[in-house]
Amino acid sequence: MVSGQLSHELEINAAASKAWELYSTLELAKLAERELKEVLDKTEIVEGDGGQGTVLKLTFKPGVLGFSSYNEKFTKIDHENRVKEAEVVEGGYLELGFTLYRVRFEIVEKAEESCIVKSTIEYELKEEAAANASFVSIQALANLAENAKNYLTQNKA
Repeated sequence: MVSGQLSHELEINAAASKAWELYSTLELAKLAERELKEVLDKTEIVEGDGGQGTVLKLTFKPGVLGFSSYNEKFTKIDHENRVKEAEVVEGGYLELGFTLYRVRFEIVEKAEESCIVKSTIEYELKEEAAANASFVSIQALANLAENAKNYLTQNKA
């Protein structure tokens, strides 16, 4: 088994509670669909209302990744610690030999109007698929964090 982890951190000049309002809900998926058009074609709710257990289908632009879509499930939404996790449960990375592909977002309060968004990808894949680890990139999450930063600083209320 091959495993790995990639992380990205970005400071945002917005209250942690405001950042969490965005990251803990389906608003993040809507923002991703609007802002990551070069990668993401569309997001669809397969089941759920945005809470823990919600399943989203993410469909990507042709040729961007080694697959066209996957379903991810919100496996953890911890409002107290401001942590949200989603795991691929069907298609996508699982078709490439991954046994785990998890995305975690953590909102860490820095000051009253400042926080850090920490985005992490954790993955495991079968030995025979080790070369597919090259498909893992933190760049889309880094771009999403930048878009979230712009959204939150422009929509302070």
